[in-house]
Amino acid sequence: MRRRWILVVPVAVLVTALLAGVATWTRSGSMERDLTARAQTALFEAGLPTGDVRFDGRDATLSGFPPDQALSALEVVQKVDGVRAAKVNGDVTPVAPGNSSSTTTTTPSPPTTAATTSPPPTTSTTAPPPTDKAGVQAEIDRLLTEAPIAFEPDTAKLTPDGEQAARSVAIALAKAPAGFRYRVTGHVARGPGGESAALKLSRDRARAVARILTTNGLTAGRVTYRGLGDTRPATGGEEDRRVEITVV
Repeated sequence: MRRRWILVVPVAVLVTALLAGVATWTRSGSMERDLTARAQTALFEAGLPTGDVRFDGRDATLSGFPPDQALSALEVVQKVDGVRAAKVNGDVTPVAPGNSSSTTTTTPSPPTTAATTSPPPTTSTTAPPPTDKAGVQAEIDRLLTEAPIAFEPDTAKLTPDGEQAARSVAIALAKAPAGFRYRVTGHVARGPGGESAALKLSRDRARAVARILTTNGLTAGRVTYRGLGDTRPATGGEEDRRVEITVV
């Protein structure tokens, strides 16, 4: 009788572990299916029905999109509720002005009359993304001025607005020439923790921003990061707490 109990106990433990694993796998698969369905719906509503979206947990990988649709599809999927990060497999090519009907509009002239002459039609175009380092740096500075990358107080956790600001920069940099590299630099204000604490916090914040850049269109080899602590204050005020992104 005792030998039978010795055999039954391990079998019961094995069955319990197997059932728990199946339940976990089922929940994970259900979440991924739900995110995939919502992402495909969002893409369809945005007029981007082609391509494939796959999820690993809450992280999305897009593939099969035409190069001129990949960046638009990436932005749509990133905004789906529940998506943590998204990236594109394959080429990403910005649409050149004039190649799409969405970027060029023509205002027709009014009907002519005997007393008036119709003016020539006017055409407005969207400016192409910059292709030189100075132009890309100016675009980065503009984005960070309009929406600085912010963190929760005394932590390296980005606020929701700060995370969205970092993703906007990543999307802009994905349109820049592929040979450009970038350095993320963290700065913090002087505080009671001393120089070593300030250095660590600034480095952790720079690393958090670099991670967002590399999960939203840039390869890891194109992004470096560093922290300078409180060694380069800007104004002695709130501007001392900042993240800079530089074309190198």
